[in-house]
Amino acid sequence: MNNILVTRSSLPSIEEFVDEIRDIWDTHWLTNMGVKHKTLQKELQKYFGIDNIDLFTNGHMALELSLQALNLQGEVITTPFTFASTTHAIVRNGLTPVFCDINPVDFTMDVNKIESLITDKTCAIMPVHVYGNVCNVEEIERIARKYELKVIYDAAHTFGVKYKGKSTAAFGDVSCFSFHATKVFNSIEGGAACFKDEEFGLKLYRLKNFGIRGPECVDAVGANAKMNEFCAAMGICNLRHVDEEIAKRKKVVERYREHLEDVEGLQLNPVQKDVDPNYAYFPVVFEEKQFGATRNEVFEALAKEGIGARKYFYPLTNTFECFHNAFDVNATPVALHMSKHVLTLPLYADLDDATVDKICNVVLSCRR
Repeated sequence: MNNILVTRSSLPSIEEFVDEIRDIWDTHWLTNMGVKHKTLQKELQKYFGIDNIDLFTNGHMALELSLQALNLQGEVITTPFTFASTTHAIVRNGLTPVFCDINPVDFTMDVNKIESLITDKTCAIMPVHVYGNVCNVEEIERIARKYELKVIYDAAHTFGVKYKGKSTAAFGDVSCFSFHATKVFNSIEGGAACFKDEEFGLKLYRLKNFGIRGPECVDAVGANAKMNEFCAAMGICNLRHVDEEIAKRKKVVERYREHLEDVEGLQLNPVQKDVDPNYAYFPVVFEEKQFGATRNEVFEALAKEGIGARKYFYPLTNTFECFHNAFDVNATPVALHMSKHVLTLPLYADLDDATVDKICNVVLSCRR
């Protein structure tokens, strides 16, 4: 029996990729902002409709170095309902994460709870667009302006998503994307930071390239976070097809909804107003009393059939062992509840109807 994975990376044809990398053998330029890097950078600028973008070896380094380039000190209000990278980027910069709860509808930061967390130590807000759902960017912007705070969006889940016709890359002081193999758009490994301030962009560039200002001048301490030419080439290829891939994912999501919409005890991802989605994930929240089975029971039932679902996000980042119980998980009760009840079902562009039907049949068979 072939296992059904929770995701599968989108790839161009091997012929297209080989054709794209062929001239690398002529130039022998493998990394250090070569032709492929610069080409992908320009193409993404056009795709997002923005002026400034820099590419990174992965999305985490985009986040971590963006925080560093802002030269922040103190507390950053963020969410625990996210991947480890978000919280770790804050902590690794010597900043203190202050966890805001999420709203129970779209899983993004509850904007009604942000202001109560602001202190004289607060320097920034780091919201996360979750499952392709867009945060309340307008209210976050209002709060940030009122208190003179920086806003760094973790936009890893929203490649290709638009709100009121504008890419999520255009919001905040910085919006950071992941191009990891599991994402809607991938460059195998990779990431990007999109920003408005060109001076910030110079700091960011130096941080990703050892602090080098020129051939004989290194006037800052930096990291090595440059995207190589092979990853950039994969990004160039996949960008040609990403809208088609999103359209295919939409059909998969619609098939899931045919089976699972309006089933008592199941909460599906919302359809957000004014948002053009990317169908990145298919989360389902299981309420045992109404549905008749727990999230974990459904997870095990799927696993027995070779179907790989994911408890995403579980555990919350404010419960990680590495933080030694530094945070009160009860301060984010909605996030805690969702983490214990949510399961993301398999979703990728070429997932066929028969497989979706099988997955849904296993899920619904768990009802008692």
